[in-house]
Amino acid sequence: MRDSNSNRRFVTRIRIATFLCLLVVLIIIGRLYMLQIIQGESYAQRADAQIVIQTTPLIDRNTIFFTDKNGGEITAATLRLPKEGTSERMRYYPGGTLAAHTIGFVAYNNDDVQKGRYGLERYYDQMLARASEDLYANFFVELFGTVKDFLEGAEQTGDIVTTLEPSVQAELERTLQLYATSWNPALSGGIVMDPKTGEIYAMAVSPTFDLNHFNEQTNTEIFKNPLVESVYEMGSIIKPLTMAAGLDSKVITPESTYNDTGSITLDEKKISNFDGRARGVVPMQEILSQSLNLGVSFIATRLGQERMRKYFLEHYRLGEETGIDLPGEIHGLTDNLQSSRMVEFATASFGQGIATTPIETVRALNTLANGGYLVTPHLIKSVHYDTGLEREMGWGEPEKVLKSETTLAVSRMLTKVVDDALANGTIKLDRYSVAAKTGTAQIANPAGGGYYADRFLHSFFGYFPSYDAKFIIFLFAVEPKGAPFASQTWAQPFHSLTQFLINYYAIPPDR
Repeated sequence: MRDSNSNRRFVTRIRIATFLCLLVVLIIIGRLYMLQIIQGESYAQRADAQIVIQTTPLIDRNTIFFTDKNGGEITAATLRLPKEGTSERMRYYPGGTLAAHTIGFVAYNNDDVQKGRYGLERYYDQMLARASEDLYANFFVELFGTVKDFLEGAEQTGDIVTTLEPSVQAELERTLQLYATSWNPALSGGIVMDPKTGEIYAMAVSPTFDLNHFNEQTNTEIFKNPLVESVYEMGSIIKPLTMAAGLDSKVITPESTYNDTGSITLDEKKISNFDGRARGVVPMQEILSQSLNLGVSFIATRLGQERMRKYFLEHYRLGEETGIDLPGEIHGLTDNLQSSRMVEFATASFGQGIATTPIETVRALNTLANGGYLVTPHLIKSVHYDTGLEREMGWGEPEKVLKSETTLAVSRMLTKVVDDALANGTIKLDRYSVAAKTGTAQIANPAGGGYYADRFLHSFFGYFPSYDAKFIIFLFAVEPKGAPFASQTWAQPFHSLTQFLINYYAIPPDR
């Protein structure tokens, strides 16, 4: 019996020892594969660097990729040797200005180390920056260091694959450039996103800059991304959110009406329609079709302060950061919704008195496009680790914040806006349903209080197909010149961008 137990223990030890030997062999093979295949080019460049004198540290950084519509990976940021006879690798951006505010760039930061300064380069700096290793480092130190990192779950580095589609990005940037030529705004920007997943296909700002020549810019303000770092009073594109809150809470129905007198007084403050004109008895559809301030003020009154506050702050999460994977995101300014004065809720119902970031606004409006779900907007879809492994990024489960019947009703209304009212129905697509709304907001005067009489923000959002949306588009411009209303400046650019996406992605007709 004793011999039998001894034999079993001996066999077990042999098996454990064999397993450990095999594990070490596999790790060595894996490490050799890493050194010779995956990181071979990097080490070859380091070897070449031995023949020149280094005046600055050798940058070693992973790649950022765009993703085309077929899933192909296209380089957005990589490394290259700038010229013969130098070993200092430079960060290179093949697209130049393409997605400049989103990609960001690498630069020295008051020291001898190049780091990501803006955009994805900064947000994912630790993942993109490979550790600076000596070419002739002890092999076993590297080997067991790799094992230790694996066992301890240490931070890994790798290439990042974005959701940005280069052709869509280029078209959005072309749209903004044409808009700038026509209307000369101080600033404009846009976002194209998948309503169901929150994947951002395009994100652009105008004016922009060339990532390969960022040092030629004299004003560093151009590097900021106002889509996540600035807040604006968005105007009438907020009206569909007020309508949705009213329908969702059942204080109104699509068949409800109100008496429009042209202006009302709340807390000694006068509120008027954009033209000051009365409409008489008005159905809910016309609130959106004619963009009536008194209409959404009526809904706000029916909602009451507590209920409206709950929808705007807890359902739509206005006033909160979205969690987008970009640096410098700020939250909106929604303190007016903590007021006891009804006038603050009335003005918020048509997008004045509260200020939100464009990305925060898109997240809220997107609940109308996807059946009532709050998603996390994001730019990274996967990571190719330097170890050879790949991981799909997770962005959490969408949160249901509106009833499906609510978003269906609002989508019908916004589709009718496009078919009949927007630009007098001239941008209607016969074979495609499109839901959209414009916004014209007064710009606050920070010096004297109140609002400028001649400065406006023009905004526009839409999604399509209306009842199974594949894309949501957001556009905005600060102080465009030559036209007072957003419907005059943004309707045609939105129409052209919609047609491009339909053709490029071969979206089948839905009507």
